[in-house]
Amino acid sequence: MGISDKISNKVDDVAGKAKEGLGKATDDKSTENEGKIDQAKASLKDAGEKVKDAFKH
Repeated sequence: MGISDKISNKVDDVAGKAKEGLGKATDDKSTENEGKIDQAKASLKDAGEKVKDAFKH
């Protein structure tokens, strides 16, 4: 996995956590759920990159 992919996935994860926290703080379930979805997407991207790396080696 390239360093840029790792950084991008981490940024997406952190942004999702921030969005989730904002949703909790403002009692906005929609924003909270969007944050959770963003975190899940980042995790899936990270897993996909790891699978690609496994097949390269």
